[in-house]
Amino acid sequence: MQRLWLLLAGWVLVNPLWAGGMENLDGFIKSTRSGRATFVQTVTAPPKDGQAARPKVSTGTFEFLRPSRFRFFYKKPFEQTIVADGQTLWLYDVDLAQVTARKQGQVLGSTPAALIASAVDLRALEADFELSDAQPLDGLQWVYAAPRNKDSGLSNVRIGLKGSTLVSLDIVDSFGQRSVLQFSAFEANPTLDPGLFQFKPPAGVDVLRQ
Repeated sequence: MQRLWLLLAGWVLVNPLWAGGMENLDGFIKSTRSGRATFVQTVTAPPKDGQAARPKVSTGTFEFLRPSRFRFFYKKPFEQTIVADGQTLWLYDVDLAQVTARKQGQVLGSTPAALIASAVDLRALEADFELSDAQPLDGLQWVYAAPRNKDSGLSNVRIGLKGSTLVSLDIVDSFGQRSVLQFSAFEANPTLDPGLFQFKPPAGVDVLRQ
């Protein structure tokens, strides 16, 4: 889960012939300065010995405030909190009683979360990802994103949008694991309490700084 969420964060490239998904993605980044939604995440490991893996489903909420703050809160089946406060990326696992802290600037560059919460425009992300319009599907416009850094741990991401609203992220990592996030009740540009993006490790937990 920890590695997955370090992947979950960036991309995008400029194309002078924007259309479809690319145009919608550009609109989402430019028009949505803050946001919140609920999500359902389905993670599927690649088949092993010819046997399909059983998907793992999680639910939670997320908020973001561009250009550098976001918060994911997993409610079920296990409680976890991921907070980017502009300087540090915090991951708190309640069951493990453990907090992991990383310098935010070192981990958000080539990850899907940069798109959700950190990107200010497509040009700012051109160096990290190659983007192209993908086939419309399920009433959504899609963008296909491939990282330029082949050591990023990320194979590709598909971003599904309806107009300028983010609806889905379909992420495949370098091990073939697929994570699909479906967002609902998305609210664009709400007024968010800055305290949402502050994190203080609870007393008695182990704190690992990397």
